[in-house]
Amino acid sequence: MASLSSTFLEIAFIIYLIAIFLFGGSIRDKRNKSENISKWTIAAMATTILGFVSQLAYFITRWIASGHAPVSNLFEFTTAFGMMLVLAFIILFFIYKVAILGLFTLPIVVLIIAYGSMFPNDISPLIPSLQSHWLYIHVTTAALGQAILAISAVAGIIHLVTVVDQTKSSKKTFWLEFIMYVLVVTLGFIIVTSTFRGMDYQADFNWIDKNDQEAVMTFNLPALVGPHKGELITDGKFEPLVEMPAIISASKLNTVIWSVVVGSILYGLLRLILRKRLGAVIKPFTKNVNLDLVDEIGYRSVAIGFPVFTLGALIFAMIWAQIAWTRFWGWDPKEVWALITWLFYAAYLHLRLSKGWHGEKSAWLAVVGFAIIMFNLIFVNLVIAGLHSYA
Repeated sequence: MASLSSTFLEIAFIIYLIAIFLFGGSIRDKRNKSENISKWTIAAMATTILGFVSQLAYFITRWIASGHAPVSNLFEFTTAFGMMLVLAFIILFFIYKVAILGLFTLPIVVLIIAYGSMFPNDISPLIPSLQSHWLYIHVTTAALGQAILAISAVAGIIHLVTVVDQTKSSKKTFWLEFIMYVLVVTLGFIIVTSTFRGMDYQADFNWIDKNDQEAVMTFNLPALVGPHKGELITDGKFEPLVEMPAIISASKLNTVIWSVVVGSILYGLLRLILRKRLGAVIKPFTKNVNLDLVDEIGYRSVAIGFPVFTLGALIFAMIWAQIAWTRFWGWDPKEVWALITWLFYAAYLHLRLSKGWHGEKSAWLAVVGFAIIMFNLIFVNLVIAGLHSYA
């Protein structure tokens, strides 16, 4: 059953790649300018739904194989988040019929699934604190809320690519290009992790954790940074250049550093080959975008996603925290960043409804909000040790 679930995920990944190509065709198709949906768009949506069904089959079969909701580690949660993002897109597409939303959403989904697939995907028993029905209630609701909020960022990127003038350098072009750079760095993570996984690289360190207990930390990439009071116990492997404090997960920080280095090199090569900003490369796809409609999609995504996120990431989380740890709130890094995310989107709605922040201002806010979500998913999970480190 476990191998079957992996096959379903691989099939979904391939189908999403095909759907991206079809959405590109729908944008290029001049008939897409009319009110009727083009055949390219119909084919793209049918393919997307097929991919979603395949990924849903992965989710269900892995649930059956493991005996619990497959959201208990980074591989499972990240792939589930990608599935929720596709679901959110499908719902919003049938409301607004905007094909370009798929052209920008699905590449992000593909990156998210590929990113999650770089983590160990073995099925293992739940640790005691996760053995609760609140696991799937809290985590799946939070993931759905984040996915709907993420659609607002996709709409924001479309809006910004359309309106930002790429013929001259400015703060706007810099930050828009930084968004493209982050996406390339994610691709760099996938490349470097896949490469060293293929080489079967592994280096073990004895180290002292934040509780002054001796433990073993495994590195699957050459250690540029090492653990607190770390001692390399695997012969012939790279010695770290810098030692990290116990609160920092050195192996995961090391992965982030490698990803940034490889991603930066890849970004530089793309700029040399294309001879223009990546934002300028994709700008022609947004030529016929209805900015008012895209702005409406961004706002509605937050209006729907915010209460869902509130329910899953805060209310359900606090109920479970009280059951598992006998307190509603403990200032764990994951809890803090969930609160920061909530406060940011609350500010978004306030500025939108009370201060009239529509259009470009709203688009920038949506992109920043998604950056906070991804920081929580990637950096907080990978680098900062806490009660949620198992995730």
